Amino acid sequence: MKIIITGAAGFIGSAVCRHLLRDTGASIVCLDKMTYAAHPDTLAPLIDGDRAVFEPIDICDRAEVERVFREHQPDAVMHLAAESHVDRSIEIPGVFIETNVVGTYVMLEASRLYWAGLTGGRRDQFRFHHVSTDEVYGSLGATGKFTEETPYAPSSPYSASKASADHLVGAWFHTHGLPVVISNCSNNYGPYQFPEKLIPLMIINALEGKPLPVYGAGANVRDWLYVEDHATALVRILTAGVVGRKYNVGGDAERSNLEVVHAICDALDGMLPGKRPRRDLITHVADRPGHDHRYAIDATRIRDELGWTPSVTFEAGLRRTIEWYLHNQTWWQPLRSSVYGGQRLGLGAPETPRRLEVVAS
Repeated sequence: MKIIITGAAGFIGSAVCRHLLRDTGASIVCLDKMTYAAHPDTLAPLIDGDRAVFEPIDICDRAEVERVFREHQPDAVMHLAAESHVDRSIEIPGVFIETNVVGTYVMLEASRLYWAGLTGGRRDQFRFHHVSTDEVYGSLGATGKFTEETPYAPSSPYSASKASADHLVGAWFHTHGLPVVISNCSNNYGPYQFPEKLIPLMIINALEGKPLPVYGAGANVRDWLYVEDHATALVRILTAGVVGRKYNVGGDAERSNLEVVHAICDALDGMLPGKRPRRDLITHVADRPGHDHRYAIDATRIRDELGWTPSVTFEAGLRRTIEWYLHNQTWWQPLRSSVYGGQRLGLGAPETPRRLEVVAS
């Protein structure tokens, strides 16, 4: 099986690539625009020109996307490319609309045209797997969980762009018959995550003795999913999921943001004792605009239909993650010094309006 993977140099995309090459016989075509969050050292060790090839293209460039389909003749697409940081989406929403909405449209159209030209078993077996987020469902109260039937209620520019993409994928299935599957996941964490996200930011700040900024009271709750567990779930959905069906993927590990930060501080204090507890570095800051209170995933469908459950507990996964950042400082230190220094995002001036264009073939 040959699979096109968009966003392959990103956090989740690279985990999927590693899983496919290590644990399956698949070959992969890695697409990535190499934006700020795509570290070249994440993907480079995997590219061998045989089972794994790299195409440095923008998914909004339709001519290039169609060339990739013609040249590589894939059996499936795993679409993970996306702008994903909520704070950045508040500051520069147009970039999120372009990549997450327009880029998904381009991938769908290229896939549809390619699939229409297939015959026999290859046409029957082709799949387009769109990878999305639980944030499309909005915010939960103190009880309940998101199911695949939960109505969409996105509240940030990021989640609205992903909800739009989900609806496009559904439309291409219902209108054109394109064989799609959709997955919506909870918050991922693990090795190779860009340090703007909560867990790596807190780990790195704590290592450097810098303040640990917690939004509001830190009471916002997320369901945490170890990225390698997510990678196995995504491949299971691609290969065994029912066409046209949605699957929620969660870690069954709800924690408040403050609980997560406390766990990081306590783990680091045990590994690298300092002069004072790292909890003393916690600083409560103004909350994010429109901050959703709670997310929680009901993963019953993927468990019952596809036999997947998370294998890594939050405590074990967090320890693995902290150890990875301790042992791979040469990966994140250049990012820290030249790409993102840990500053607060999402409170700046609105972006300058610009015209969005799709490069047509």
